[in-house]
Amino acid sequence: MLIPYIRWIIVFLVFIATGLNFLDRQILSITIIKIQKEFNITDIQYGWVNTSFLVSYALMFTIGGRLIERFGGKIGLAVAVGIWSTASALHGFMTHISHLVASRFLLGFGEGACFPGAAKTVNELFNKKERALANGIAIGGSAIGAVLAPVLTIQLSNRYGWRWCFIFAGLVGLVWVAIWLFLRWPKQHKPKTYKEIYPSKPPLPFSQIFRNRSALLMLMIRFLLDPVFYFFMFWIPKYLNETKNVSFDDIGHFLWIPFLALGLSNIAGGYFSDTLIKKGYSVNKARKLVMGVAALLTLSAILIPQTSDLPSAITLMTILLFAHGFWITNYITAISDIFGDRATSTIVGLSGTAGAISGLVINPLIGWIIQQYSYTPLWLICGLMYPIAFLIIATGITIKPYPDKTR
Repeated sequence: MLIPYIRWIIVFLVFIATGLNFLDRQILSITIIKIQKEFNITDIQYGWVNTSFLVSYALMFTIGGRLIERFGGKIGLAVAVGIWSTASALHGFMTHISHLVASRFLLGFGEGACFPGAAKTVNELFNKKERALANGIAIGGSAIGAVLAPVLTIQLSNRYGWRWCFIFAGLVGLVWVAIWLFLRWPKQHKPKTYKEIYPSKPPLPFSQIFRNRSALLMLMIRFLLDPVFYFFMFWIPKYLNETKNVSFDDIGHFLWIPFLALGLSNIAGGYFSDTLIKKGYSVNKARKLVMGVAALLTLSAILIPQTSDLPSAITLMTILLFAHGFWITNYITAISDIFGDRATSTIVGLSGTAGAISGLVINPLIGWIIQQYSYTPLWLICGLMYPIAFLIIATGITIKPYPDKTR
């Protein structure tokens, strides 16, 4: 029968949504090699294009998270995917850098609600012994989207022109929305809105969240770490092109490897942490143990500027993203563990806003550092941030499970 597996079917659709989320945003980081020449865009201007995305992304992480807390994942994700898919298609009609900035802003406006919606859906459907694996699958789609982005973008660009990369991605997203809305969830598995779960209680007030030590430290951690991932998302194709002499056509042959490792580690990180809990480890120890291993692995990023050959650089990048997958799955799951149905999507949203604010401030600075110096200082920062973040979470936060009252 279908019903016993409906939760996992829903998670698979969320997997596709997060895949589209990263595929759509990654297209520009590859096509910028051609767009930059066609429109004479400087690295600093490109940094501001990325900032326009991050401004709206930052806003909608929190606003979207709060709205999804009230209206549920089904409506929230449908609206989010619809907005960002439309925005993606609009990229294909740009004739001036201002059009690119505007389309990028609208893309971030839609994409910001994706991960709060994914976390909300998983938290409603899975208990603490299954939650990390389900979260790993749900957000693992983001990595697969990033894996497919270079291959599809380069193939479509060479055959039909770079504009069709954006238009095609937008059309696929709108098809997803139609399928998502058509899907009917049985009542016993239907995600509930906040009012249905707690009819007499409002969502956790922001004033209470901002007085909560664990919540504040979670936001601080995301503020420190997100610029590392944005650097990888927005600048690595250019890095490979400029420092390793990788041509536009060849980028797709290599860039998928780190992102495939990310997708696998998203799922594996959730599986390992859930397995430790089933074997008797506390939730606190299981989540932190996996994140600690991940933090150690990220130190490999410091060695990337020292490599003289492409295979070594790709290997070290793969280790970095593999570690990030272990980290981010358990980080999001830890938020769900601590805050439960009352505030999971809100705090995931706030953390995303914190990271996006950090990213939008630093992105133009990244362009300046690259133009004035090199990529080397950026890789050093990438290697140090995760160990610092782990020290914060290890010493400052106790991951105590919220009661599973709704399951």
